[in-house]
Amino acid sequence: MNLPVVLNQTNVVAAGGCIGLVGTGVKIRHVYISPGHNYMGRHGLPPNEHPIIELDTVECVAGAGLVGDRYFNHKENYKGQITFFSWEVHAQLCNNSREPAVAPSVYRRNVIVEGVDLCQLIGQRFQLQGLTFEGVEECKPCYWMDRALAPGAEEAMRGRGGLRARILTTGILRRGEPRLRV
Repeated sequence: MNLPVVLNQTNVVAAGGCIGLVGTGVKIRHVYISPGHNYMGRHGLPPNEHPIIELDTVECVAGAGLVGDRYFNHKENYKGQITFFSWEVHAQLCNNSREPAVAPSVYRRNVIVEGVDLCQLIGQRFQLQGLTFEGVEECKPCYWMDRALAPGAEEAMRGRGGLRARILTTGILRRGEPRLRV
């Protein structure tokens, strides 16, 4: 049985005391949706040009995804109803690339978070701002990352491509300082 873990700006607290499962100071830095696929099904072709739209809030619908996003109602029990990417990984990739000022929207992940190890959430139920998600698997990078970010990005992102998750409760997710409960 998983003990509930609450993360906020100053501490990590679990039933029975403090633990270090994931970092402190969890923050949602960016929230994105896109109405269409730029890379999916485009092998050997140039990418499409659907915009990435940054939002202050997004409606998460249990079992369906993010309202307005390309994966909304994609298929039943879809593993990537919402995707997360680490702000820290983004900063490191920018520092190591020829494009240090690239926007985090380049990864085409929905939520950019700071202060949490997303790999620790694989196989876990967790809450952000009272909404419940289930971390399913790494959002593995593909060869398109070499084109979207810089050559070598796919390799640099291996094991750090983000988190694919299912949405288990409906509600609004906001950019800012959430509490994370695992």
